[in-house]
Amino acid sequence: MRILLVEDDDALRATVLEALRQAGYGVDAVGDGAAADAALAAGDYELVVLDLGLPELDGLDVLRRARQRQDRTPVLVLTARDSIDERVVGLTAGADDYLVKPFALRELEARVAAMMRRAAGGLTELTVGPLTLDPGGRSARAHGQRLNLSVRELALLEALMQRAGQVAIKNRLAQRISDWDEEVSPNAIEVYVHRLRKKLQPHGVHIRTIHGLGYLLEPADAAGSEPDADA
Repeated sequence: MRILLVEDDDALRATVLEALRQAGYGVDAVGDGAAADAALAAGDYELVVLDLGLPELDGLDVLRRARQRQDRTPVLVLTARDSIDERVVGLTAGADDYLVKPFALRELEARVAAMMRRAAGGLTELTVGPLTLDPGGRSARAHGQRLNLSVRELALLEALMQRAGQVAIKNRLAQRISDWDEEVSPNAIEVYVHRLRKKLQPHGVHIRTIHGLGYLLEPADAAGSEPDADA
């Protein structure tokens, strides 16, 4: 699940960015309103964490422009503007939740997880055979046993599970787990698929390579006798 973080304070942006990535989210971060507006117009995000006091373009204007484009991405506003009237203005402009600075990181993470669940229609788990993934809790289990996955492996697994039984296109998977400051190439995705495949095979979940296209996640009973190809 990808998040756009918009915060002009360098130290706070770095802190929140690290916290969200450690929580298992893919995050792109920008420091001004114009960059945020461009990212939202071009990108595909599940959530925006948006400061209001931004250079170039105010956060409220970023929010209004997104809503005028019919962009319904959930927006969590971060701001020092804590009066009731200012909160009402933000919510009226299209914000979905409001967190006043200073805030505790664990509260931010809890609100992000709750908004992600709501955006998914209340979905709490993805399930493929013996495999379950909790998008909000950023964890995966097989036969009830927690899997030790890196942030990118978890993001890759989530993308594959969302398309279970269908081919997940290789280039799109690479885009899904890339960050702006560290792009994952289509060739590098093979490394992550290989690592994830090794962790899933003992639990009877297979990732098949569909040559020229991408990958297919399926439980062992669906895979039949065809062995897994390497990435």
